[in-house]
Amino acid sequence: MNKSDEAPIRGGFERVADGPWAGWWKWSGHDPFEDGVGPFFVKRDERGIVTGFRPETKNLNGHGIVHGGSLMTFADFSLFMVAASGGEEVSGVTVTMNSEFVSGAQAGDLLTARGECVRAGGSLVFARGTILRVGADGTEEAVLSFSGTIKRAKRTSH
Repeated sequence: MNKSDEAPIRGGFERVADGPWAGWWKWSGHDPFEDGVGPFFVKRDERGIVTGFRPETKNLNGHGIVHGGSLMTFADFSLFMVAASGGEEVSGVTVTMNSEFVSGAQAGDLLTARGECVRAGGSLVFARGTILRVGADGTEEAVLSFSGTIKRAKRTSH
């Protein structure tokens, strides 16, 4: 198997075969809220785990910019992906989530997130990262910084 054919994290991920997200991966689990806000994607590149999201009109607030709740939902998804950067999917619940809004984003902007797993213990995982707006020329500008704690779950609730 080619290294690029392997999921970035061992667990329930499906490769996107075509379209603008071809080569990325989508978590195959069921999360009605996250699915309604997203879709969100993940891959591993030379810099590590990166997540991706392209907001749509449904993600805007009354001012015509991406709603903070949409950004925080993407940050929560990214928190779990960054926490799993060691290679194993992290199953659990978010117990703390901190976020700082740095700048706004528009529908259609390419947003990515990168970060680091600060500590992965037996029951708690600590991670942090930044959501970035990626310009057509590849420049990155911070949109939101986040940090959080995940409580590992022994089994899912559904």
